[in-house]
Parts: sequence; C-alpha cells; structure tokens
Amino acid sequence: MLQGNPDDRLHLADLSIKHFLGIEHLSIPRLGRVTLLAGRNGIGKTTVLDAVRVYAAGGHPEVLADLLNNREEWTPSSGKDGDDVLLPDIVSLFHGRTDFMYDSISIGSRDENNRLMINTSSFDKFEIAFKDRQRVLHWERFLRNPGFSRFRVRRIQRSLFDEEHEWLPAIECESLGPDLPRNTDMAQFWDRIALTDSENLPIQALQLILGNVVSRVAVIGDDGPRRRKTGRRFIVRLPDDPFPVPLTSLGDGAIRLFALALALANSRNGFLLIDEAENGIHYSVQRDYWRMILQTAHKDNVQVIATTHSWDCVKGFARAAMETEDAEGVLVRLERDDDGMRAIEYSEDELRIAAEQGIEVR
Repeated sequence: MLQGNPDDRLHLADLSIKHFLGIEHLSIPRLGRVTLLAGRNGIGKTTVLDAVRVYAAGGHPEVLADLLNNREEWTPSSGKDGDDVLLPDIVSLFHGRTDFMYDSISIGSRDENNRLMINTSSFDKFEIAFKDRQRVLHWERFLRNPGFSRFRVRRIQRSLFDEEHEWLPAIECESLGPDLPRNTDMAQFWDRIALTDSENLPIQALQLILGNVVSRVAVIGDDGPRRRKTGRRFIVRLPDDPFPVPLTSLGDGAIRLFALALALANSRNGFLLIDEAENGIHYSVQRDYWRMILQTAHKDNVQVIATTHSWDCVKGFARAAMETEDAEGVLVRLERDDDGMRAIEYSEDELRIAAEQGIEVR
C-alpha cells in the first residue's frame, strides 16, 4: 500500500477472490495505483473486474442484478399475471452453482478483516457482510419491488447509501468497455465535471490523437418528449472547420479516449475499471495513453484496474510506468493450470526488460 496521506492509500493493496463466478480461488499479492491484468481470452480477466465492482458497491443487490443481466444469467419465474418471466439468477454468482449453499463468495483484501462475504442457506435469502456490518437480502422480494426494472438498473452512487437507503459502505466505482460507450453515459459524466478544472482532461485526451487542434467540446440535444427527443451528443470545435463537428465523426479511437478521460475524471477517490483497455487505441498512442492514466490516477487518488490481451498495450503500459515515478504501475499475468487460477506479477525491472527487448508477457 502506498504511504503518505491516508486518503491517498489504495482501496485494495492486494486482492483475494473465492467462489465467485468462474473463479474458485485467485490471490493477487499486490495491486498498484494502476494495475494491468494480461492473459489470454477467456482466462477470467473480466470476472476480476466484476468482483471488484461488487466489492466497491458493498454487494448492493442492484449491482448484482446488473452484473447478471449483462451476462444473461436468468432463471424462469412466474410474473404477477402467472406469465413466465426471466429474472436475474443470483445462484449463478457462486462458483460451481450446485455447491452455492456450502461455499461463501469472498472478495477483498487477503486480510480477512477487509473482505466482502456473501453467504446463503436458501435460493432466496442471502447474507451479505463487510467487516462488522451485514445485511440480509431477500432476492425475490427485491426483484419484485416496483422500483426494480430488469432493463433499467440504476447506477450505484453515494446518494443511495444515506440513512434512508442504508446498505453497506460503498466506494465510488466506474466501469468502461469493452464496447463503445453510449452518449447518454458520457453526457452524465460530462455534467458532473462541466465548468471545473477536470473539464480539461477529456480535451487533452482528444489531443493525444488529434494534436492541439481541439479547442472546445460541448454537449447539445435534449432528452425531452419522445416525439421530439434527439438525445444528447457531443460536438468538437476544430480550427479548420467553420462549424463544430460531431465527436463520432472523429473515429472510434477519439470516442474511447474521450470516454476514458471522462470516466477517470469521475472516479476521484474511487475505482476505475477498464475492460479490454486496448480497444480502439492505436499502438503509437499507447505510451501517452497510459501516462495520462497513471498521472491522473495519482493526482485524483483513483485506483485503476484494467485488462488487456494486446502486446502493444502491455508495452505502452510498461514504458509509461517506468517513466511515471509518482504512480505505481503493476503488471499481472493471469494463468490457469491444474491447481486453478494464478497471478504472476512483473517487477519494474522485468517491465523495463520486456519493453526494451520486446519480450511478450501477455
């Protein structure tokens, strides 16, 4: 864990995951200010991000339901009118599924006092505990609540954890990728940083690929009545164009970099989880891309955990980590063997050698 101001310490200096989805057991001895998880497709990198998201939300049922919906993990049930409906299947969160009543999900630090635990003794009643606090979740009752919608699960924000809606302690956590972000999500990010110093970060991100030609960005459109709804979208001012151009006209790489910077600016004092961090980012930009992430994460006390299976991404991360003294960058490769899943950490010297000699560690 980094030393200094207590507010600047990592939320997770290491990570232990047990009996969660496809992970029976995984221990990562060290996480950095920015941690890049490498490994082949299907190894379980995205599952690690899902676990951290559940941990950050204190096991809140809306995050659990959102995760299951995204994975299309549904189970048949009966609706109010007796019709068959599909509801998020919480049993599928437990590794092995059939043994879920005997194996507890555990996510958090390797220190047992800093772990989120999910236990159950039935298909519907779950005990979710963190440190000395616990809550009982009646899953079916939660899903039947009029405030829950299978297709519109609210984002977890600190406002949900006031005295009226108290659950368990939550940490701000934003997620990005692997698909292109939606304008509606980016507009919400923008609203929170508009007219602040953080507004400059997305512009700087665009300048990584477009140069210093981007001077201003704005959001136009509205979410008014359905007949006239145009939706909110971003426009960018370029010096050679008499009129602003849509952000979408600048390509997928520009959109991804812009969204990454927005998410990073919205993750102060929390987590930012990036799935398939290389998507849409040209190899020539990777070094500057990671330098921006490392520097901003250090300045704003963000703990970033990202995944990749791209050697160009790993190489760019390694070079940026070596050049950024203030922020600790850690590269971890995930592997599976007969004993299950294991993590292999690369030291700064190994990162430097890999970057200089082109040794692939993905």
